[in-house]
Amino acid sequence: MSIYAAVDLGASNGRVMTVELAGDKLRLDEAHRFANRPVRAGGTLHWDILALYQGVLDGLRKAGPDIVSAGIDSWAVDYGLLDGAGRLLGNPVHYRDERTAGIMERTIAELGAATLYETSGMQFLPFNTIYQLLAEGDRLDAAHTLLMIPDLLTYWLTGSIGAEATNASTTGLYDVRARAWAWELMDRVGIPRRIFPELRPPGSPAGTLRADLELGPIPVTSVASHDTASAVVAVPAANERFAYISSGTWSLVGVELPAPVLTEAGRLANFTNEGGVDGTTRYLRNVMGLWILQECLRVWGGPDLGELLAAAERAPAFGAVIDPDDPSFLPPGDMPARIAAFCARTGQRPPQSRAEVVRCVLESLALAYRRAVRDAARLSGHEVEVIHVVGGGARNELLCRLTASACELPVLAGPVEAAALGNALVQARARGEVGGLAELRELVRRAEPIAVYEPEPASGRWEEAEARAWPAS
Repeated sequence: MSIYAAVDLGASNGRVMTVELAGDKLRLDEAHRFANRPVRAGGTLHWDILALYQGVLDGLRKAGPDIVSAGIDSWAVDYGLLDGAGRLLGNPVHYRDERTAGIMERTIAELGAATLYETSGMQFLPFNTIYQLLAEGDRLDAAHTLLMIPDLLTYWLTGSIGAEATNASTTGLYDVRARAWAWELMDRVGIPRRIFPELRPPGSPAGTLRADLELGPIPVTSVASHDTASAVVAVPAANERFAYISSGTWSLVGVELPAPVLTEAGRLANFTNEGGVDGTTRYLRNVMGLWILQECLRVWGGPDLGELLAAAERAPAFGAVIDPDDPSFLPPGDMPARIAAFCARTGQRPPQSRAEVVRCVLESLALAYRRAVRDAARLSGHEVEVIHVVGGGARNELLCRLTASACELPVLAGPVEAAALGNALVQARARGEVGGLAELRELVRRAEPIAVYEPEPASGRWEEAEARAWPAS
């Protein structure tokens, strides 16, 4: 029996999970959960990185002395900058901060979208790391090292500096074909090469917990540190003919491929190529995800979600629908009002009740998933027979049923804690306890409960709703 500590940091909370592996048995327990509350100071939205670090330390202590390894995954694109003495130059800025406004457009105008895409294979999103770095100004001159969020926390835990490859692949400054930093692109945009550490493949050692932490000499593994990369490891697929939806604050919708797809059609469809375990490519589109619903709940004062979902199930189907990726839904704010404004722009009657708003959000997400799955299959030539939904959204039965019907494919929902499981399984493989991806997924398939949702006929109503949400397509 081996016990692994999986630190999994999401946009709204962090958790330290223990994953016990004994032969072909898995047991997942939550050691500690803590809030992740961004802080606005001086007009800038920051991550409270020290609170996150304290949460990680508290969680590792609660995980107990028997853990044999630890690893950290988190969201992508955000980072901390260190000076020459290894000191943090300021709290990392939140990707939803407005500082990158207009930078992506200017960079595309200067270099050309095709040039950027042919190198990085990245979906064009205004908060990608490359555009955040171009917004740094003088602070970049003082920087000696850039560390993505999991790498920064790993550095504080171990004193070891490195850049895990799956998270590096989300920066827009990574060459997806060479699987290396895109040095020439850095030079062209004026971002200094010196700040980028040596790349680490997932599963490589990242040091040992510092003695002054008094947690014991526990090894730390550089796991697939982008949480989506870890989640995809734990997709319980029986073969390669699957699509996945890593569903949480964001929804990452795509397929797993042996190589990137860098076609002009893929660029125009705004698909991204991100690194996975064993040299795989996660060919996907970012969809705004449950963020819109989360913001609605916040504006409404935190009503009971279960009651709202039950009411949404009774609400009329195929009322108003939105494009979840409309830029108006990206920043924090009054989402119900923004939904109403989108409906007004597209000639639709806005939702009239909270239940109708929730139904609108979930049907719109199912439509966005439908478009992304079909585009991924079409652009990559990858056959899709089933969709795996992992992450927190796997708990949302209404969303899973709507997704199956919209996509006209079976949906298999679970595991909920896929990122933590994938994190721990990469650690276990690094210790030689399990084998390749197929073996890891078989282990998850045997150990985790999976709910199955079959599509229900809708007589063309999804097509009509899609035309309302995306009238120009």
